[in-house]
Amino acid sequence: MMNFDLEERLEQRSEQRLFRQRVILDSPQKPEAMVDGRPCLMFCSNDYLGLANHPEIRSAFQQAANVYGIGSGASALINGHSRPHRQLEEELAEFTGRARVLLFSTGYMANLGVISALLSPGDALFQDRLNHASLLDAGRLSGARFQRYLHLDMGNLERRLKKSKARRKLIATDGVFSMDGDRTPLAELVKLSRQYQAGLMVDDAHAFGCIGKGGRGSLKEGGFTTDDVPVMMATLGKAFGTAGAFVAGSETLIENLISVCPQLYLYHGDAASDCRSVASQPEGG
Repeated sequence: MMNFDLEERLEQRSEQRLFRQRVILDSPQKPEAMVDGRPCLMFCSNDYLGLANHPEIRSAFQQAANVYGIGSGASALINGHSRPHRQLEEELAEFTGRARVLLFSTGYMANLGVISALLSPGDALFQDRLNHASLLDAGRLSGARFQRYLHLDMGNLERRLKKSKARRKLIATDGVFSMDGDRTPLAELVKLSRQYQAGLMVDDAHAFGCIGKGGRGSLKEGGFTTDDVPVMMATLGKAFGTAGAFVAGSETLIENLISVCPQLYLYHGDAASDCRSVASQPEGG
């Protein structure tokens, strides 16, 4: 019989006020929601633009399900990369102004995939202390020497970069930090990455769809190119109101990720058709 002191652990969590309980949502994502049978105002959703319950997007999902079904069957590397996913990647590449895009099932998987593909023992990873948990977990699992610099403190980051003797270095940061809403100083990060020959990765999950011309994110807003920030990650489950995530960058980066990432598993075509309708908006939108 399994003996992991489960009851004691629950008691400790409860005493520490860390015991988690799920509430039941009985309505779509919208400002006024039904939670545990009670009407509530929703202040915690990431559905920033109200697209998760948009009638045109609901219709796109329904039409796609009629054509492509619901289940994916297996990963794209096993039984084929669906055409709607390929079209979505192409439209997101054009939308972000980058050469290629690769879709992932979640932002968590995208961050794990990129960092595990780029880094190995002997390399160094530098992350803002308040980065999202997916970036932090990716750092811990990468095998690289993982350092967390003080939040938005470029001086602290530079001191760490200066001391590093690693063969490869990567700086990873949120574009907009999810809990406080503050933003990383991208121009300073680009300067430091070039000075110390480090790669730069920006998780723009909370900016994509909301910030920059047409909602193209922090990098577009600041005019940063792929040469400035080689790796961009963003999710489709926040401002885009759907599900999934993507990594955008150079042709070489994406081909490497396809060949190396163990996390590469794409969601099915119904969501792709939906997101394409959003990504197809003109740049002035």
